[in-house]
Amino acid sequence: METRIAKGPAAWAGVASAVAGAGLGELAAVIAAPRSSPFAAIGSVLIDLAPTWAKDLAIALFGTADKIALLVLIGAVLLGVAAVSGLIQRIRPPWGSVLAGALGVVGIVAALTRANPDALAIVPSAIAGAVGAAGVWLLIRRRQAEQAEGLSRRGFLTASGAAAIVGVAAAAWSAVGTATDRTIQAIRAAIRLPSAQDPASVPDGAELAIDGLDPVITPNRDFYRIDTALVVPEIDPAQWSLRIHGLVEREVTLSWDELLALPLEESVTTLACVSNTVGGGLIGNAVWLGYPIRHLLAEAGPLPEADMVMSRSQDGFSAGTPLETLTDDRHAILAVGMNGDPLPFEHGFPVRMVVPGLYGYVSATKWVVELEVTRFDRARAYWTDRGWSARGPIKLQSRIDVPRGTEVPSGETVVAGVAWQQHVGVAGVEVSVDGGSWQRAQLTSAISDDTWVQWSLPVVLDAGEHTLACRALSRRGETQTSDTAPPAPDGATGHHSVRVTAV
Repeated sequence: METRIAKGPAAWAGVASAVAGAGLGELAAVIAAPRSSPFAAIGSVLIDLAPTWAKDLAIALFGTADKIALLVLIGAVLLGVAAVSGLIQRIRPPWGSVLAGALGVVGIVAALTRANPDALAIVPSAIAGAVGAAGVWLLIRRRQAEQAEGLSRRGFLTASGAAAIVGVAAAAWSAVGTATDRTIQAIRAAIRLPSAQDPASVPDGAELAIDGLDPVITPNRDFYRIDTALVVPEIDPAQWSLRIHGLVEREVTLSWDELLALPLEESVTTLACVSNTVGGGLIGNAVWLGYPIRHLLAEAGPLPEADMVMSRSQDGFSAGTPLETLTDDRHAILAVGMNGDPLPFEHGFPVRMVVPGLYGYVSATKWVVELEVTRFDRARAYWTDRGWSARGPIKLQSRIDVPRGTEVPSGETVVAGVAWQQHVGVAGVEVSVDGGSWQRAQLTSAISDDTWVQWSLPVVLDAGEHTLACRALSRRGETQTSDTAPPAPDGATGHHSVRVTAV
């Protein structure tokens, strides 16, 4: 009969083995299959399988840090299961070891279900599972032998500690390896984008010099990021191509060099995420360089029955865009540049879609490699398949940026913010103090109807608490609704308000 060890050392054996396996698996991913790390593969599957309410909750709670939160959650679950595997191995060998190995199997299945899996996609998770299974078996056996012989736990603690250290070191090495793999980064850095035929310009008077007010042009580093890619794709432009097919007269394939050889255009467009809450920050405005999608679609020749274009990302994401929004006169482009630089990796390098007037989930596909001309009644995209509306037009919205603090000086203070309804345009913004009459704010000069516009209004506040609210008016005569609605299924509504205390 085998000697039964205490629960604490058994659980620690499972944890140390899992840490070693996970770290070596991540290191193997850097070496053999960069897009198939165990954490990334399992996390990507969880993102796909998560119900809409869970995704909305994650974005609401963590915003652009939702992916970090998911990885932390996966790590916590892994450690919990690992501890259980040690406890099971303590009393029912070899089932604890089997449980530890099963984690690797989960990673293998997850890696194989991803779009365009690496040739060696199974290797990282296979290594992680094998090391975890062997580790828990060996460590438990070692502690049992020590206990049977009346020895201290020093050898067990040394071995288990070494396993954990190896795992942590391997994970750190893999992180450094990922960060210092400069092949694609160097290619991007060396790119010199061609000049636009008609460069975009920001008119005088488009920006207010008010502290706390978001700038008219959002710097790349501050531009919001919401997507389903747990690992940001790094695509060699020389290997990139775009295929246009489906309900077309002829298929069109475009390479990177062919795209850059076309007469590129520059435009300023505000992008907004449908998950943005009233007054939220999941919105940004940038200068984009690219080629009009309508010209490429004209070359392909959509058939009369087509009404939708399904765009697909290199990582498997899809978005369904109304065909008319890609063939009218708006600046719907295949973008290669953002604020004067090649697209950042996290914003779609080398090529993404930018379509004014639509929420990003139906239009702003990053790392785009395919456009399928089809119909809404024949195809469903990633988010529409999860309950979001199919067409996603931007709703009229406004936001108060200033004052940002809860306290303001009594007397005159400036209320300022931004308003938007891309491809419609903003005609005015009004502000109400404590539910009183609406006062017209001053608008800056709009760059275009496809961008947000800044606004400001001086108000007088007596000492005490006050509620400030804003609403926008569109160029087609619509007034922003006061009816409140959550982001799902087609964008949040309601007036943004803030409470301040005048002192």
